[in-house]
Amino acid sequence: MGFSERNYARSVRGGQPPLPPVTKALLIINGGIFLLDLMLRPTQGYSGVELPGPFEQWGAFQVSTGLLGGRIWELVTFQFLHAGVMHVFLNMMAVYFFGPWVERWWGSRRFIAYYLLCGVAGALFFSLLLGVRLLPNADMHTPLIGASAGVFGLLFAIYRIAPETRVSLLFPPVTLTMRKLALIVAGLAVLTILGGLLFPNSLWFANSGGEAGHLGGALMGLLLMRYPRLLRKGGSWTTGRKILRPKQFRRRRHEEKIRPRTTVDLHSESEVDRILEKVTREGLGSLTAEERKILEQASQRS
Repeated sequence: MGFSERNYARSVRGGQPPLPPVTKALLIINGGIFLLDLMLRPTQGYSGVELPGPFEQWGAFQVSTGLLGGRIWELVTFQFLHAGVMHVFLNMMAVYFFGPWVERWWGSRRFIAYYLLCGVAGALFFSLLLGVRLLPNADMHTPLIGASAGVFGLLFAIYRIAPETRVSLLFPPVTLTMRKLALIVAGLAVLTILGGLLFPNSLWFANSGGEAGHLGGALMGLLLMRYPRLLRKGGSWTTGRKILRPKQFRRRRHEEKIRPRTTVDLHSESEVDRILEKVTREGLGSLTAEERKILEQASQRS
């Protein structure tokens, strides 16, 4: 069986494989919770004013309850709650497009840890800025909900993995590299926080607390992508390699192409299978330099 014919090799070759398991689960769980919360949400008397649904009442993050009140689970549960249809739609659209890239890089188990830690960092960064009084339009009882902090972690993971990859946005309808997209959204978040500080009553900067959460997720994402050993255990998991930029990757592949390819013939089909199964199970980031070389040579041979 050739390298490109193995179904678990498609993630390496950049085809159109099915959604990986954790990404699919995130889409289902977030969508399901939103629909249930919407159906169970009460109204206030005859006024028709909507009150928070039961999931939001129990799981939204507030500094007063999540940190000071001992409801630590709010650091995780708020990530699965959303304020409206567009809120959940845009976040899940980002998870759908960015999640598979990052899950295949980390592997499923470490991907869920990465995603949730970015969300937790968003809540903690919001709490930090609130504590130092940089969010005048929020207080300890302001609820924080949404997957946006985790989504920013995904965005900045791809910024680290493939910064020159081009993406097309629905609104505005433009095409940008991941580098530019990441810098733009981070810049807008900073400007919103500064605007909320200078003009606390302006509706333009009303979501400065949410943008603080976004920045927290982005910063945690950059930290974990810079030091991936923080999510790995055991010598076989730690490579300490710097993440290759596309130009560096192409240069290395060119250097390997002009060398005599004799070592690949020494590796059996079972060795290539073992490496590809490791990629499926643990992600591309888990491979050693020798395993990457074997995989690339097998790709050239097929």
